[in-house]
Amino acid sequence: MRMTMRWFGEGNDRIPLEHIKQIPGVEGVVWSLHDIPAGEEWPMVRISEVKEQADRHGLNIDVVESVNVHEDIKLGLPTRDKYIENYIKTIEKLAKVGVKVICYNFMPVFDWTRTDLFKEMEDGSTALFFENDKLKDIEPMELVNTISENSAYTMPGWEPERLADLADLFEKYKNVTEEDLWENLQYFLEKVIPVARENDIKMGIHPDDPPFSVFGLPRIITNKQNLERFLKLVDDPYNGLTLCSGSLGANPENDVADMVRAFSDRIHFAHIRNVKTYENGDFIETSHRTQDGSVDIYEIVKAYHEIGFTGYARPDHGRHIWGEECRPGYGLYDRGLGIMYLWGIWDSLKRQEKEVE
Repeated sequence: MRMTMRWFGEGNDRIPLEHIKQIPGVEGVVWSLHDIPAGEEWPMVRISEVKEQADRHGLNIDVVESVNVHEDIKLGLPTRDKYIENYIKTIEKLAKVGVKVICYNFMPVFDWTRTDLFKEMEDGSTALFFENDKLKDIEPMELVNTISENSAYTMPGWEPERLADLADLFEKYKNVTEEDLWENLQYFLEKVIPVARENDIKMGIHPDDPPFSVFGLPRIITNKQNLERFLKLVDDPYNGLTLCSGSLGANPENDVADMVRAFSDRIHFAHIRNVKTYENGDFIETSHRTQDGSVDIYEIVKAYHEIGFTGYARPDHGRHIWGEECRPGYGLYDRGLGIMYLWGIWDSLKRQEKEVE
């Protein structure tokens, strides 16, 4: 398992690379050019800048999250080919600086959805929270305004330029079914995966977050059955998964450890985090510790160890603790604690393996 940590770039992240470097076992940063609108080709000079910054601290930039997919591709509009061509050109450029994995998603309109960015927990920490009933009574634009007003940062997947014409986007998706989305995803994969293979970059789709329909929009990367269907759309080792225990874990019916074992050879990137789910459909992001949430993090890490996972992993989201002022879900302290919890499980499993030998 190769540990990484998401980083939003110089001038866009309060956490400096020298602090990330001090977390034991972290080899690289998971990055993106967040200011480049979805569908545009990434400039080589900007890509090279990030590599130079990481190189100065001995960190790799092997994983990109995300090269965003333009809505016209998801909608299957005639304009999609030009955006797919830009995507292909970006893949080719990323290969030149040694990128090995691209994480992306195929969620319509919203990359992820929460109703509260700083929900207070019993111990005084705060975390990202999803309140099911509140979402039923709120209009999409109200939620966008709530997210914007409660964060000093531009949030990935909620960039203003992407949501500038929300009403128009919802109108376009009004008659788009899940089967339409499957067809449009297959079209995208058939164009992109051969290029990824040629450039030795593995594509890892991220599950929908949460893994069920929001505002009536279709969502398809939601459970084991659909992950299996996805992998068969283009049955190629370079077409794989970013397996996120938190996103999938928001649905108690999803057994993430079972998915790790089932899709072992197609998991290119592991997001490992915990959530506590409630019977009414609410969920909140907790510490990574198994007993603090509803997801069996120990069993998931054990599954990765059993399959001999040598891919990339990150602790994904964390709480906001010890008074840290940070991007919602992406503080230094709780993600650092999460990494050490994951290493603790991993190291104990390695020790047990040696004792058996």
